Amino acid sequence: MEAAPSEMNTIPNGKGHETAEGTTSSAKSPVDNSAQETAPSAAQTATETVPNSTESTTDAVPNCTESTKENAPNSTQNDTTNRTEDTEANLAESHEFLSPVDDKKTPRFTDFEGKTSFGMSVFNLGNAIMGSGILGLAYAMANTGIVLFLFLLTAVAGLSSYSIHLLLKSSGIVGIRAYEQLGYRAFGTPGKMAAGIAITLQNIGAMSSYLYIIKYELPLVIQAFCGVDKPSGEWYLNGNYLVIIVSISVILPLALMKQLGYLGYTSGFSLSCMVFFLIAVIYKKFQLPCPFEEFSFNRTITASLMNASVIAEPRGGIEAVVDPSCVPKMFNINSKTAYTIPILAFAFVCHPEVLPIYTELRNPTKKKMQHVSNISIAVMYTMYFLAALFGYLTFYERVESELLHTYSRIDPYDTLILCVRVAVLTAVTLTVPIVLFPVRRAIQQMLFPNKTFFWPRHIAIAFVLLTIINLLVIFAPNILGIFGFIGATSAPCLIFIFPAVFYIRIVPKEDEPLRSPPKILAICFAILGILFMIMSLSFIIIDWTTGSSKASSGH
Repeated sequence: MEAAPSEMNTIPNGKGHETAEGTTSSAKSPVDNSAQETAPSAAQTATETVPNSTESTTDAVPNCTESTKENAPNSTQNDTTNRTEDTEANLAESHEFLSPVDDKKTPRFTDFEGKTSFGMSVFNLGNAIMGSGILGLAYAMANTGIVLFLFLLTAVAGLSSYSIHLLLKSSGIVGIRAYEQLGYRAFGTPGKMAAGIAITLQNIGAMSSYLYIIKYELPLVIQAFCGVDKPSGEWYLNGNYLVIIVSISVILPLALMKQLGYLGYTSGFSLSCMVFFLIAVIYKKFQLPCPFEEFSFNRTITASLMNASVIAEPRGGIEAVVDPSCVPKMFNINSKTAYTIPILAFAFVCHPEVLPIYTELRNPTKKKMQHVSNISIAVMYTMYFLAALFGYLTFYERVESELLHTYSRIDPYDTLILCVRVAVLTAVTLTVPIVLFPVRRAIQQMLFPNKTFFWPRHIAIAFVLLTIINLLVIFAPNILGIFGFIGATSAPCLIFIFPAVFYIRIVPKEDEPLRSPPKILAICFAILGILFMIMSLSFIIIDWTTGSSKASSGH
């Protein structure tokens, strides 16, 4: 009688797939009610139609030991056993029918259990927000005034938080945690392609700005450490060579990480470097005189410091006169103001990274991820305002679009500024792999939507992306052009337009009609994004065509 289970396993109708112990464990496991109530004949028929059932295939192998010993004796007794255990067999069959289908689902790169803690998720998202944009905010404040800048910064931060809310709610409704797939769910292939292209343009612009900082600042750091006053063409002081070396030796290995969560510790270190930058900016405000004196290579550093002390002394006396260029402006509107909103929008873009971070969050819920985004935005908002304020109050209208370059005009050998340069270079270098991750995912979604993870493709996409970005950095005219143009095109789409229209299309009309307040607010949000993009692009194009060269005025 021990041969009965083996005999049943060879029968094509799928009965008797499990022993008594296996049937008991299957019965104890939670099964959908509809599966439990399935008629016996239906369960048998369904089992027959699934040739890939795991246990059926295994049991039907001719080399199976028990099947080889006894193939089909006592068929009458087997039929009796099958009738008496029909209910338990059908329950087991239902479970076996459903499980292989789930197990054979095409795996996606987001199909894994999140293990990233709340704090590490805040670090990752904060690092995605905090980029090279902080270096241009003092320039933005100089062209708007303190009050107007604060209003715009607050508005953009609030709108960014609201757009993340729209993304998370849309993601929760359809159970999708990929920006491109939300676009596909809302508008089909055109929606997926639009989201993928916007993410690609936005993050390539961000990485270009990061590598531009490496190209420009790293030679100055090496020059100061080597004590070279006037470079004479040394290769190690050539920014184009250095950015390629850093890309290959540091960025590429980090970009080859399989999951974004592995970079959580580097994100925390990167943010600590930017905190050090902020502290140095605040300290320098109270150390440097206004107006500052340009550094000259015709005098030694000691003479420069002595001269600075002589100049600074009369300002504390009776004859001290306030220089008009050292008076902060509360409001300031000029042709350069056109760059301010794009720079701010570019500084707060983290939306391509929100859903991957949400996916890797431990015990993810919409409320928990919203807390992660709110804390990250609040911390970055504070750091942005303080860096812009003290950077502006240090140089006023003479501040440049890249803040660190302004410090080098005073004293390129300043020890604190050299340390700040090293910290910023470290921070932006460690941020590039995080920003590259959503671009690679977008390319995979657009070109290889149904492919599983494949190391050669994973490496090739990263290598090609870094090559393109290096070419952009080498031939880009200046950092402000990257900030303005990219911020005016892809940033409005990712912050305003896409989250709003995806929300309108994905949320069922039965839950929220088109005229309900949430959807009316989303419509207004999308219209605001369109107006913002048109306005910013118009101002920038007019600025370029008039030949005023506002973009290059920062350097």
